[in-house]
Amino acid sequence: MKILHTADWHLGKRLDSFSRMEEQVLVMDEICQIADQEQADMVLVAGDLFDAFNPPTEATELLYRTLKRLTNGGKRPVIAIAGNHDSPALIDAPDPLAKECGILLIGYPKAVIPLYSIEGFSVIRSAPGFIELKLNHIPFPVRILHTPYSNEARLQEFFGTEKDAMLNQVLTRHWQELADTYCDEKGVNILCTHLFMARRDGVIPDEPEGEKPIRIGNADLIFTENIPGKIQYTALGHLHNFQNSGSIQNPAIYASSPLQYSFSEAGQQKYVVITDILPGQQATWQPINLTKGRKLIRKSFTDIDLAVQWLKSHPDTLIELTIESDSFLAASDRQRLFRAHDGIIHIIPKVQHQPGKEENITDIDLSRDIRGLFADYFKTKNNGQEPDEAIMQLFNEILQLP
Repeated sequence: MKILHTADWHLGKRLDSFSRMEEQVLVMDEICQIADQEQADMVLVAGDLFDAFNPPTEATELLYRTLKRLTNGGKRPVIAIAGNHDSPALIDAPDPLAKECGILLIGYPKAVIPLYSIEGFSVIRSAPGFIELKLNHIPFPVRILHTPYSNEARLQEFFGTEKDAMLNQVLTRHWQELADTYCDEKGVNILCTHLFMARRDGVIPDEPEGEKPIRIGNADLIFTENIPGKIQYTALGHLHNFQNSGSIQNPAIYASSPLQYSFSEAGQQKYVVITDILPGQQATWQPINLTKGRKLIRKSFTDIDLAVQWLKSHPDTLIELTIESDSFLAASDRQRLFRAHDGIIHIIPKVQHQPGKEENITDIDLSRDIRGLFADYFKTKNNGQEPDEAIMQLFNEILQLP
């Protein structure tokens, strides 16, 4: 059978004040097209469906519309779990209606999914944190251990742990008990979770810039060696860069976010993952490129004319622009840059080092007037560059404000 694995949609996310909704509509459509073209039998969405606990209306509508399209008219089960950006209650809210469409929404750890059947599949067994499905056209069952994002409060609420119990210990025991009870080589066995996971002997990856961190020291780090051996494929969410945190034999895959969501992700290719899997056999997986959305670029220039020329030739990008010069960036130059491109998120002026112009101001002479103090402050922030007449005039206008 074929499984499409995706994660970290972050619907409703903005880059500073710039909306990404138009791009998200396009990339959600692309994911649906890939599911159809690859004839996926099931879809797993491993958390962070939204970017905020209270997403905007258009993000909510896009989520439900996309999930329904992915079900292929109820024939293809779609399992979507909550991540650390999601409100578990909001994810669970449409569950009765969603199930009838073929969508299983799982907000809380140890959720119990009721047994039921629709046209394309049936939930034939269920336990806290576990479901077993029978797809009408697949001769074997599919077992899924599901663990939405868990923090300390949810651990105590749903697992009844002591305050000092570590997340990795609790989840390792929970997963192993489920695998021992329900998983064998007569069906396909999958873990779907939204956690920070890494190999014990590998480099610990960084969490995405701008992402709500879920790792504090190593207390919230789960090692992939703790995944039960009967699990053939682990579908992960949280890290935005595609990577296998497991091994070839036991893959634990971060599918990546569908768009570049921060400038730390500039240059990253984004994917969904198609996994081929049969009972008792090693899973094989392939990342499929996502092509929609504007690429994020960090670019630096020392010449305004060259910057304007480059901006006009790269219209379908979002840019963090650094301008290096021997003086501060004039307002007229800033206006030229913004007129040249509608996707400039940040302009970072960088005054180059000028030997002989540094003034190390360590003592503040409070007897000086405010204009002199401002000029000294300006020089400390601009490598000794004096504020010009336009800057001082603007400062004088500010002083005149009531």
